[in-house]
Parts: sequence; C-alpha cells; structure tokens
Amino acid sequence: MTTAQHKIGSGFDATSTADDVLQGVDLSGKLAVVTGGYSGIGLETTRALTRVGARVVVPARRPADAREALDGVPGVEVDELDLGDLESVRGFAERFLATGRTVDFVINSAGIMACPETRVGPGWEAQFAINHLGHFALVNRLWPVLEPGGARVVSVSSGGHHMSGIRWDDLHWKEGYDKWQAYGQAKSANVLFAVHLDRFAGDSSVRTFALHPGVIITPLLRHVAEEEKVALGWFDEKGNLRNPEFFKNPRQGAATQVWAATSPQLDGLGGLYLEDCDVAEPAPADGEMRGVKDWAIDPEQAARLWEVSAELTGVERVRRVARVRSVRAPRTRPFPDSPTSWVMRC
Repeated sequence: MTTAQHKIGSGFDATSTADDVLQGVDLSGKLAVVTGGYSGIGLETTRALTRVGARVVVPARRPADAREALDGVPGVEVDELDLGDLESVRGFAERFLATGRTVDFVINSAGIMACPETRVGPGWEAQFAINHLGHFALVNRLWPVLEPGGARVVSVSSGGHHMSGIRWDDLHWKEGYDKWQAYGQAKSANVLFAVHLDRFAGDSSVRTFALHPGVIITPLLRHVAEEEKVALGWFDEKGNLRNPEFFKNPRQGAATQVWAATSPQLDGLGGLYLEDCDVAEPAPADGEMRGVKDWAIDPEQAARLWEVSAELTGVERVRRVARVRSVRAPRTRPFPDSPTSWVMRC
C-alpha cells in the first residue's frame, strides 16, 4: 500500500535536542500554545521556543504550579485549562479568541498515562478524554485563529499506540479496564486526529503532525508504581536505570515536537507520524516497537473518529476548505491484546 510514512533524512536523530533542531531559527513574533508546557518535555519545549524568540501561552490545570515552574522564563503567559472539562476548554478558547491574536503553533503535549480507572465528564474514560477529546475540542475552538496564519498543529502521541487501535465497541472501557491498553487507544487517537485534521483542512495552509517523543523519565510516569518500573525492566531494585542509553533526557524528548512545529523540512507535508526528528517508517512486521501502525494512519478510521469526537464533545469548528487533501494509507490490521511488548516504548 502507498504511504508517505518514510524518512526524509532530516539530519537529526534520537540524540538531538530541542535546541539542536532550533539552531539558526528565529521565531520572533511567533506565538505558540503548548498544553502541558510547564512539566516534563512540555517545559523543555516552552523553554526552547522562548530562547529563539517565540511567545508561548501555557494553558494549565494548575496555573499556580505552572507559574512557579516557568518563573524566569521570558515571553510566557499562563492561563487556566482543564482538558478533562469541556467548559474549561471553552473558557480558555474564548479568552484567547478575545485577544485577537493568531496562533502559529499548537503543541498538544499535555496528557496522562496508565492511570487507575478514572471517569471525567459524562463518564468518559480519562485517558481518552484528556489525551484526545480535550485536545480535539481545543483545536476546533481555536480554529478561527489557526487558519489565518497557517498554523502547525502537533499532537504528542507515543509508541504506546502500538498497544491498541480504537475500541469502537467500547471507547470508554465500560468493561475490563486495562490502563495500558486504554493509554494505547488514546495515543492512536492522537495520530488519527492529526491524519484527519490535515486532510480536512483542505486548501488552508494549516498542517498537522503526530509523534513519538521517545522514552523519557518525567512526571508522566506518576501512575506507574516503583515495583512496576522494576518489573518492566526500567529500574533495578535500588532505583537505578538498567539501560540509560534506552532513555532520552527531557531536552531530547522535546526535540521531535519542536521540530514538527517549526522545521522548514516539513513544508508541504502533513498528516504524518514522526519519531527521532524524522518521519517514521511503517511499523515492522516483526513486532518491534518502532514506526507507526497501520491502524493509526488509516484515513477511514481517522474520519470515523473525527465524527465520533465531534458528537461526543459537541464541538466542530474546522470546516472543509475547498477540497480535502488526498491521502492514501494502509488499511488497518488487528491489534494485540497484551501490553507486555510495548510498555518499554511508551
């Protein structure tokens, strides 16, 4: 099957940092919205963008914590946003729209991983709701200020999407909740969102990407118990990393999303899944946790998820512009039932 998922030879790799990919770039006068921009790789993303002149708006569920984490970082604004609360999403978007500014980059970096079974809103499974539906509503509500400047919309997915495609018969895990597979579904949703938004934007200059940032030790792991980290082989019993070369540091973890948002190497491209600061290849048949699974880039599933998300959230501002971009992608294949093979690539 034809796919655009092939490396372009960016010159960067897994060791590149956010500062590396921004070397020689001047973002003066540019405005970015970075969800989760005060913690983990989101914080490093904010710092890197501001160092090259960008102004960054950081929506935060805990604004006081965000202001403390960002103290001393120039060119940053903090506002309140809870991605698990659609009224909070609406409130943030309305406040931003009232400023009359356009947005050059949206980086959807906030998220939760492998949390205990949690319900938000009208009983939605929290990982799907926060990682996907909240960002879906946010981007749609911000659309009037994204389209004029030809913004790039970047969704931070994960190699965890290998674990699960979309569970169409039980999106919200009403039966048999599995925290890792629920995370996998949410991360597949992030990729499918980028695929369909890029097509749906038609002749507008908005382009979208999804990505795997790498494996990084950040607060995202807050729900993973220490004994589980040992069992997964990440740490030994003394709390030391078993294989330090396997992990990226936060500056390296921020690199791919910064590259996705700003690199001229991606001009004319969109709807792609990236990893290690390059376009990812299709996932290999041997099951190794790299590349992108067919089910995450299937345009039919992407369109179906868009319609479901619009119905669930009641928000759909992105309209067809002249024509839908033509994208061909592989058909989906069944996904595995066991989390054991993918967890090390979350």
